[in-house]
Amino acid sequence: MTDCCSTPGLMPLEQGLEKLRQEITPVTEVEQVALNDALDRVLAENVISPVNVPSHNNSAMDGYALRLKDLERTDTLPLAGQSLAGHPFAGELPAGQCIRIMTGASVPDSADTVIMQEQVNVTDDGVQFLNKPEAIGRHVRLAGEDIPEGCEVFTAGHKVRAQDLGLLASLGIPKVSVFRRIKVALFSTGDELKLPGQSLGAGDIYDSNRFALTAMLKRLGAEVIDLGLIADDPEALRQAFADADQQADVVMTSGGVSVGDADFVKDILQEMGTMSFWKLAIKPGKPFAFGRLLDSWFIGLPGNPVSATMTFQLLAMPALLHLMGARPVALQTIQAVCKTPLKKRPGRREFQRGILSTSAAGQMEVVTTGSQGSGVMRSMSLANCYIVLPEQRGDVAEGEQVTVQLFNHFLMN
Repeated sequence: MTDCCSTPGLMPLEQGLEKLRQEITPVTEVEQVALNDALDRVLAENVISPVNVPSHNNSAMDGYALRLKDLERTDTLPLAGQSLAGHPFAGELPAGQCIRIMTGASVPDSADTVIMQEQVNVTDDGVQFLNKPEAIGRHVRLAGEDIPEGCEVFTAGHKVRAQDLGLLASLGIPKVSVFRRIKVALFSTGDELKLPGQSLGAGDIYDSNRFALTAMLKRLGAEVIDLGLIADDPEALRQAFADADQQADVVMTSGGVSVGDADFVKDILQEMGTMSFWKLAIKPGKPFAFGRLLDSWFIGLPGNPVSATMTFQLLAMPALLHLMGARPVALQTIQAVCKTPLKKRPGRREFQRGILSTSAAGQMEVVTTGSQGSGVMRSMSLANCYIVLPEQRGDVAEGEQVTVQLFNHFLMN
């Protein structure tokens, strides 16, 4: 039986992730941006609420505001006025009276309870309350109940999401301090690659990797410098590396890090910089390379489309988030029943593409997408998860429990 640790040159996935984290230094430059420009940026400072949310006591229901003690001797109170959202009742609520109030409207300081409009009768004598609450405070949202003034809302390292922008706006915060965007220079290598729309010659294929990688980099919040296709020519590759190194924080390639005669990227990286590692004990995605150029980090993804997409999600994404100053985000992992048999040779950890669903009985089930070849991009398009098979595991029989790692928003809508 083959063990990944005894296979020369193959590094376990966790060790590769740890080396990426240890060797990459997060950016430190900070800038202030308006909320409209803060999506997917990483906070450089803690955000403290400058106000109470809600800012005033307000009603959670359409109904009537009153002092609960005023219902101790009567069930009917005269109406003193009304409070609408943006148009509060003026002054104090007179003793023994009530006001009409709408959801979100200010509750007068002297009122302590709101009774729903469905629980009253409006008569000529006033408002008759059919049900008396047992305690004060019913249907009243207190000032600062959601977020008190001075509360820590977000910590540094938080990556701003769409819902966070709404929260920040509700606090009256117009700008936030964020780390600068990282720049990633991206190119694909291979004489066989053509752009979509071009004619294919004998042995040619379309370059699909840059399109998927560019999309994921943009979702990550990075600035992408697309250097296009670079031929399998040492001089062209040296120039591409030199240009990319001057422009970017990270140089990312797709292809050229395997062991073929025309795979020059690894050799040129060792010539122009340093190589930290380049072979991992995973399938697909073994030829994943990481190193350092003069002014940038280097991440070399495999050329096969599935391998490139998968290693970006499992390795490059955590590394780039660390570089951005963001906290790591782990992929969600669950257990599921495998409904199709799977082929697996012991030796490397495998990430087979699967489709996770819930059965009529509420059981989590997963099936394979079919062919698991590293060039079968349809297997990624159909999938919503990885079926993660440990290094030493062999074939999986139908009905066995397996570990499933869910795709995150980089691969899902």
